[in-house]
Amino acid sequence: MLIRIPRGWELPESAATPESVFRQRRTLIKGLAAGPILAAALPGLAACDDSSSKKAKAEASGDGDPTADLYPAKRNERYAIDRAVTGEKDATTYNNYYEYGIDKDISAAAQQLKTRPWTVEFSGLVEKPQKVDIDTLIRQMTLEERVYRHRCVEAWSMTVPWSGFPLADLVKFAKPLGSAKYIRMETFNDPAMAPGQRTPWFNWPYVEGLTMAEATNELAFISTGAFGKPIAKQNGAPLRLTTPWKYGFKSVKSIVKIAFVEERPKTFWELAGPSEYGFWANINPRVPHPRWSQASERVLGSNDRVPTLLFNGYEQYVADIYKGLEGEKLYM
Repeated sequence: MLIRIPRGWELPESAATPESVFRQRRTLIKGLAAGPILAAALPGLAACDDSSSKKAKAEASGDGDPTADLYPAKRNERYAIDRAVTGEKDATTYNNYYEYGIDKDISAAAQQLKTRPWTVEFSGLVEKPQKVDIDTLIRQMTLEERVYRHRCVEAWSMTVPWSGFPLADLVKFAKPLGSAKYIRMETFNDPAMAPGQRTPWFNWPYVEGLTMAEATNELAFISTGAFGKPIAKQNGAPLRLTTPWKYGFKSVKSIVKIAFVEERPKTFWELAGPSEYGFWANINPRVPHPRWSQASERVLGSNDRVPTLLFNGYEQYVADIYKGLEGEKLYM
C-alpha cells in the first residue's frame, strides 16, 4: 500500500482557523500614528529600444519603460508553491503605499510616481560609491521569474509571480567591504510627487534594512516586474525588495538609495510604532500582533482563510540564519 506523506506546506481546507479581524486602517492611524502597513508588491524598469513592438510595450507600461522587452522572464521552478497565483487585478488594486495614502485603493494616486529618469545610489562601506541609472542596472542583471507567497502583517496574503534578480547579485554589484554588517535601503523623498509624504507623523523617507546574511540568502529578491511585465507603480516601481519569509512591510518599494553599514538601521515602521513593528519582522503564526492574531490569513481575491506558516512556509531556506539570535524579537 502506498503511503503518502504530505509536505510541510500542503494545507487542507479543514486546517483553516478563525481569526479576529483587524481594525480599520484609519482607526489604527489615529491610535498609533502608524497602524499596520506593509509594502506588498512589485517594480517596473527601462532601457532604450527603437522597434515599434517594443515601443508599444513601453508606452503601455506608463512612463515608457525601456526594459519592457525583458519580460516575461523565464520562471525559476525551484520556488514553485502549492497556492494559485493571485489575480493581477487584485494584486494591483489592493495595495499599501503610504506615500500615496493610508487606504488600500491608492493605485490611481500612485500614477503620480515618475519612474524615469531614475537612479540608484550605492554608498557606505563599499569599494567605490556610485550612482547608476535604473535601466543600465537592470540590463546588467539576469532576470528570472519567481512565484512567491506574500504575507501582510495585517493578516492578508497573496501569491505573486515576481520578475527580477537575487539581492545577492546586487550585493556583488555594489562590492561591499567586509566590515559591512547590514544593508540599508531607502525610497524616494518627494512630497510634491507623493502627497502622503506631507504627513508629519511619519519619518520620511521609507527606510528598511537587512543583515548581510539575510541579504545574501537565496530567497531575498529584487523585483523589477510582475505578471510578466514591468512592475506597476503602486507595487513599487521601478525597484522593490521582496523577502517572502518576512511580513510585507519589510519589502521597501521604489528604492533610490542602498547603503552598506556597520550599525543596524532604524527602519520606517520601527520608528513609527516600536511596540508593534520591529527590525526583524519574520512571520510566525504563534506570535500575535499586539492587536490581532497572526494564526491565519485571508487570501486576497477570495474568501478563503488559511493557517499561516512559520516563515511563511520558507523555513527550510531561512531558519539557519537566526540560530543564536533567540534573544532578539525576531517575529515583530
